[in-house]
Amino acid sequence: MIASIALMFLSAAAATTPCESLTGLKLDKATITSAEMVPEGPAPARGGGRGRGTANAPNPTPPPPPVMIPARCRVQLVLKPSFDSLINMELWLPPADKWNGKFMGVGNGGFAGSIQGLASEMPQALRLGYATAGTDTGHQEQGGAWAIGHPEKMIDFGYRATHEMTIKAKDIVRSFYDRRPEYSYFKGCSTGGRMALMEAQRYPDDYDGIIAGSLANRHIHMWTAGVERSINLSRHPEQAISAEQAALVNNLVMNTCDTLKEGFLNNPRACTVNFSSLKCQASASGDSCLTDAQMKTVETFYGGVKNSKGELIFSGQALGNPIGAQRPTNQAPGGVYDLVRIAYNDPNVDWQKFDLDRDMKFLDEKIGYVDAVNPDLSKFKSSGGKLLITHGWGDTGITPETSIWYYEQVLSKMGKNQSDWMRLFMAPGMGHCGGGPGVNSFDSIGTLEKWVEKGVAPDTMLGTGANGLTRPLCPYPQVAEYKGSGDLKDASNWACKAPR
Repeated sequence: MIASIALMFLSAAAATTPCESLTGLKLDKATITSAEMVPEGPAPARGGGRGRGTANAPNPTPPPPPVMIPARCRVQLVLKPSFDSLINMELWLPPADKWNGKFMGVGNGGFAGSIQGLASEMPQALRLGYATAGTDTGHQEQGGAWAIGHPEKMIDFGYRATHEMTIKAKDIVRSFYDRRPEYSYFKGCSTGGRMALMEAQRYPDDYDGIIAGSLANRHIHMWTAGVERSINLSRHPEQAISAEQAALVNNLVMNTCDTLKEGFLNNPRACTVNFSSLKCQASASGDSCLTDAQMKTVETFYGGVKNSKGELIFSGQALGNPIGAQRPTNQAPGGVYDLVRIAYNDPNVDWQKFDLDRDMKFLDEKIGYVDAVNPDLSKFKSSGGKLLITHGWGDTGITPETSIWYYEQVLSKMGKNQSDWMRLFMAPGMGHCGGGPGVNSFDSIGTLEKWVEKGVAPDTMLGTGANGLTRPLCPYPQVAEYKGSGDLKDASNWACKAPR
């Protein structure tokens, strides 16, 4: 009898709402447009778009076999939290017997404009048994022109879409499985890293654990710094650098800093480079040296963009990340200038009148809410949340120093010892959200799960790279140091040490 009652209880607990019937679920300011079971098959293309064909290439390379993802209930929604909102989101629900009892929200890159997680982060989460969701953040176009005259859409992009996606996903999870997720996680890189931090800052109860990679959290400052570099070079063509001069800079850096001859720097902060050795002497000029004006370009590349008061607008590149030829365009600085147009609500703002001191202040006032820079994470900490920040030292897309900048801002605000809930890991030689000649992958999800669910704080993560490379990733400010003997590619020959 007791066994029968237990069986009935388990059967009731396992009962789920059929996938197709989710279209009848009523949600506040949201509509489920589609709900269907999808069998095992290849992952969708990034953002739902088409891949690049090779049929007309001279020697077409056969595409790799598609990566299969498990069967799932695919739910598509449109969210309209404001009168001008139109947020697309998608939620994948594994069958009840495959669900791990958890939820994972994922982020985007760039200015979003599509549900980019469909191609990578969501399939990864689904394979691990997660219910998982992504969003286009409230617009369906690339660039930033969509936000001119649409402040509500900019708010959606800034923070509201991610939160609304999270709330709606949890509501549907509860309806489908008849219980809420036991744990909720968010994983994002680049713009997704900004989305991740914004969740911790504005909605500290949304997630138990957050992975924030390659932080674009100073989105407005980062893009404005790009505008300044481009326009300044057009105004001062004497600061242009040729490819040959860039090679001088890069060779000096690597010859000085890459003492182990790995082709990347394990710890760029451990090296100092005297660029004055490249300065042209007397009246010399040409590709064999740098003039005073050109030295300023190198200084900005590594030291960051600053205003007239010397205040840092956005961090410079890490040593080891190569500078390229710097040439003036004498044109508007591409799509990054959309931010200025958005702030002034004018698609015809004259780029030639850009003034960093004036316009940076104006952008901060009008759209600064997009930047996830609030260092007070006390509510996220008190809720029991765990924050895992990662960044590749070889990231030329978003300067790795910006993640260190934010991490240190939190410590300055909340106190020096916050390692029980927040840790930063810098990956040697890793590019933007992966790739690069050094470490290019590590198990951030498994690391965060152990931290949140078992209380095991990560003292290290094992990083892997090309050609069998393994290396310990250390919680900042610790760095991996070579023990002095053995294969450089073997993690056992490295140990995490406090910086000297």
